[in-house]
Amino acid sequence: MPHPFAGRNIGSMPGGIPPLSRRTMIKGLLGAAGLAAAAPAIAACGGGSGSASSATDTKLVTFGSNGSDPVPKKAYAATLSAFTKSSGDQVKVNTVDHDTFQNTISTYLQGTPDDVFTWFAGYRMQFFAAKGLAHPIDDVWAKIGGNFSDATKALAKGTDGHYYFVPIYNYPWGVFYRKSLFAAKGYQVPTTWDDFMTLAAKMKSDGLVPFSFGYGQGDSWVPLGTFDYLNMRINGYQFHMDLMHGKESWTDQKVNDVLGHYSQLLPFTQEGAAGRKWEDAAQALIAKQTGMFTLGLFVAQQFTSAADLADLDFFAFPEINPDNGQTAVEAPTDGFMVSSKPKNLAGAVKLMEFLGSAAAENSYLAIDSANVAVNSQADTSKYNTLQTKAKQFISQAKNLSQFGDRDSDPGFISNVVEPALAKWLDNPSSTKSTLSTIESQKSQYFTS
Repeated sequence: MPHPFAGRNIGSMPGGIPPLSRRTMIKGLLGAAGLAAAAPAIAACGGGSGSASSATDTKLVTFGSNGSDPVPKKAYAATLSAFTKSSGDQVKVNTVDHDTFQNTISTYLQGTPDDVFTWFAGYRMQFFAAKGLAHPIDDVWAKIGGNFSDATKALAKGTDGHYYFVPIYNYPWGVFYRKSLFAAKGYQVPTTWDDFMTLAAKMKSDGLVPFSFGYGQGDSWVPLGTFDYLNMRINGYQFHMDLMHGKESWTDQKVNDVLGHYSQLLPFTQEGAAGRKWEDAAQALIAKQTGMFTLGLFVAQQFTSAADLADLDFFAFPEINPDNGQTAVEAPTDGFMVSSKPKNLAGAVKLMEFLGSAAAENSYLAIDSANVAVNSQADTSKYNTLQTKAKQFISQAKNLSQFGDRDSDPGFISNVVEPALAKWLDNPSSTKSTLSTIESQKSQYFTS
């Protein structure tokens, strides 16, 4: 199943918010012609779960899904089947390869999109809502609002104050490790930066590689997770969000400090990270060749042995500036939107109301255990240990970020920040020129 942060890719033009690729990513700039050619795939690749034959049928709702990997595909099928059972309405599912969906969504939404489609909360949702490519669903939230926290509600609102999004799950990023390895070596979970660096040095002296690391073959989004946490820990959540929104300068000394701390980690990371995918980096953690891995909860997907999975744990990224502590958590949220002119608006509204219910989340998470429910009424009694901890971890956070390319213009992140950061990782002495390069291109994506 793709990694839970669906979304790293590129915009088709400066300032545009095209797609992203959540748990499997590709890099490649798709021009207008490429998008136009690829977009029909979204409309054409659907498979139907319903028996109705026309999208104009009042009992048929069409559903565009990026859940192409086995686990999310099965989870969505179970969720939509539960909707059909409770409502009598049929759902025609149009499942498209995750990257293709992300990379062609702009053209897709301007063509003949499905009634309801999968997408991401926060900035990602707000972009399409502001462009008039999504239908407001305030009436849905009037019925489901009691199921969600104020923080989650805020992630579902457009900049105009209307609701456009219904969430289904989220998942945290943290520093993952093997409990048995820590116990055998006598390692203690670090809470401060100094303790973090001391532990890394001890692991290295013990013959371990302290940090798994891989950002090759389309996984250039991976280093953003560490950058985000460093920025929030050093400079605070608000500065981080302002930087992501183009309101702060990348040449500010505060950002220089972020890369300064990042460079301290590099001697302790796996060599050859630029040519390694995150899944392969995870295998080193499983084999206890490495000690830690800063990643999302989806890393658990790689722990296919029940014993290994039970041995997996995580801790909050350590405190650096006491003023900021460890209160900000990276917790991307996925869910659904309604296209601007659905063929079956009444059916789409009915489906969205169901997707905002505990029953929907229970159906989904019964199959996909790499995420946690955002609905306060959802059944958590069958959560595994990691899910239980993840739920508590997120609920105790003071601030929630969505991830670099979800909190910012994805074109800016994919076309500018990710390539610049990748080059910097190869040459950490280039901090000044790296940040100058990013800042010089920022105006193409942010006008104010």
